[in-house]
Amino acid sequence: MRTLLCLFVLLLHPLPAQQQPAPAERKLESLLLMPEPKALRGAYSITLPNSKRTVFTCYRESTEAFNGVEAYTPEAFAKLGLSVESFAARAKTAADKRLLQLKPELIKGEDGRIAYAVYRGESPLFATLIIAPSLPKIFADLFGQEVWAATPDRHSLYIFPAKAELVDEFAADLAERYASDAYAASCEIFALKSGTEPRVIASFAGDE
Repeated sequence: MRTLLCLFVLLLHPLPAQQQPAPAERKLESLLLMPEPKALRGAYSITLPNSKRTVFTCYRESTEAFNGVEAYTPEAFAKLGLSVESFAARAKTAADKRLLQLKPELIKGEDGRIAYAVYRGESPLFATLIIAPSLPKIFADLFGQEVWAATPDRHSLYIFPAKAELVDEFAADLAERYASDAYAASCEIFALKSGTEPRVIASFAGDE
């Protein structure tokens, strides 16, 4: 009888629901190496081996920027107390951390086998993943020790096996994405291999 009475009281006066803690707000990224056309090169830009048409510029996320990211001003960069080279080294580590939180979309060819992979979405940070040291390791079992990568705009990163004929098949689509996007990233193909710096091997946008 006592148990039934307790249940009746609980039904009339249920215990307050436990409030779930609000999810922690994501910290804005301050160490970004953004690939962009060489014409936009500034004081805080670097180039990679064999690159003729792409620079990597020091960027940061910003809630005030129209596209969510912005290049560093001289005043803002000076506050970091870093050289461009030190910034680049830290940006690679930061890119690795972001990369490990993402899963690529694996695209199959007509033969049913995986032809290539792509990271893409609304975030303008996808292009910055191309300098992540772990990127070739992730696809080593799938595509081999060396992979080729392309990032025509800030919202996508394509990973291919090191096969010229496969990249040629997608060159026109990559070139269109590069030419039509207001925030173009790079028109070059980068070879990625563990333990080595990314290097440019070709361009999908034709001659300058």
